[in-house]
Amino acid sequence: MIGLGRLPGWLALAGVLIVAAGFTAPGHAQQNDPGDEPGLIANDDYELPPELRKQMVFFRTSEPPGTIIVQTSERYLYLVQGNNRALRYGIGVGRDGFQWQGLLKISRKAEWPDWTPPPEMIQRQPYLPRFMAGGPGNPLGARAMYLGSTVYRIHGTNRPDTIGTAISSGCFRLVNADVMDLYDRVPVGTKVVVRQKPEL
Repeated sequence: MIGLGRLPGWLALAGVLIVAAGFTAPGHAQQNDPGDEPGLIANDDYELPPELRKQMVFFRTSEPPGTIIVQTSERYLYLVQGNNRALRYGIGVGRDGFQWQGLLKISRKAEWPDWTPPPEMIQRQPYLPRFMAGGPGNPLGARAMYLGSTVYRIHGTNRPDTIGTAISSGCFRLVNADVMDLYDRVPVGTKVVVRQKPEL
């Protein structure tokens, strides 16, 4: 791969934006990762497959209404409604080595969030921007919900074609329309349960 330092200034900047488009959360870059492929999509007209579109589903859980449950193996996020019902959203999840489980709360919410790559990411990929303002080209998409004091977020994406895949560095991504819908439904303090597999 040619170093960005050898490219004209405008082309080097384009390369930075293209690489940044695939980034989700702190982690290492991986060859042939669909999120790192060239192309700044930012396309909200992309149509999700029917099974990944937001829909009300039967969902049995002991968690109270308003709880978010993420099931990474299924690539779904559920917002519990009660009476064995939940709103289900298709999501992108962490790739191998970046998946996790646990219990957290939404600690902060942001519209069109800025992106500041962490130091460890800059160390591995020094060509990345040190800061990217929020907007359609930002890899965090239209909304972000921060999970506890971790680096993980539930957020939008400028790569809607990656929903349903294991591609991120541990964050959970939704298409912008879905993350805006979820954002309006849940307050700061919402309980978030992350599971690898469905509850038995």
